[in-house]
Amino acid sequence: MQKTLEQYQNAMATCKKVFMTKNEDYGKAWRILRLSSLTDQMYIKARRIRSIEEQGEQKIEEGVIPEFIGLVNYGIMALMKLVRSEQELEQLDTAQLAHAYDELADSSYSLMQKKNHDYGEAWRNMRVSSLTDLILMKLLRIRQIEDNEGQTLDSEGLDANYIDIINYSIFALIRLEE
Repeated sequence: MQKTLEQYQNAMATCKKVFMTKNEDYGKAWRILRLSSLTDQMYIKARRIRSIEEQGEQKIEEGVIPEFIGLVNYGIMALMKLVRSEQELEQLDTAQLAHAYDELADSSYSLMQKKNHDYGEAWRNMRVSSLTDLILMKLLRIRQIEDNEGQTLDSEGLDANYIDIINYSIFALIRLEE
């Protein structure tokens, strides 16, 4: 389990570095996106990963690792959009944005530790393609919840699904590194 905790933290640190570097390049332009647009952006990334997995080749140089990093970062953005308005996000300086990222990453990490304990690190025996499928399933669930205007009868909400996507993406990054 200690190995997983270190690998998770390292993968998340890589994702945060990309997020903060892109923030330097683009600012918080993503804040203009509606939650549904962030979900669709994540769907595009996951579909590309699946396409590469199924076809065994790619035409664009960038491989699946940056796509999984993108899924983590879009998941963090979506969680930020759930708790902050566009105006609040715009007012965050770089240090505050980094802190907000860390808070959400810590929530994902905490949930991963609990689930990882209960499931006995079952993800380590999963194929990366299965993690991709789980991400796509979660995205379809999110789209359905969004179509239902955020209402669920007996299911987890948007936040839990985004956190699961973040964690599955981190697991994929770890598996691809090994």
